Amino acid sequence: MTAAKPRREIPGTPMFDGAAARKGYALNKMCFTFNSADNRAEFVKDEAAYCRKYGLNAEQEAAIARRNVLDLIAAGGNAYYLAKFAGILGLDMQDIGAQQTGMTKEAFKAKLLEAGK
Repeated sequence: MTAAKPRREIPGTPMFDGAAARKGYALNKMCFTFNSADNRAEFVKDEAAYCRKYGLNAEQEAAIARRNVLDLIAAGGNAYYLAKFAGILGLDMQDIGAQQTGMTKEAFKAKLLEAGK
């Protein structure tokens, strides 16, 4: 049997590991349902009820209400599932990148354009 590798820490980067997967199971399960237009409509109609239906905890419900992707990641959210939630809100990857860097979307887009030169 091989010893487990030590967890590599990357400052400012939450790791999605087994603990995060367990913590975010209900949140990610709910976000996966957003593949269905009917489920997206049900969520928009009554967000709190939809969150309760999937058993989100208070931290996850609060992060959903704040529309804060970083808080959702901290609550165990997986970026691939959270993208489905972001889509309901009309957010794109530049919106998420702006949240992650603490910039406005316009400033983040300008930074991307400058980096591409």
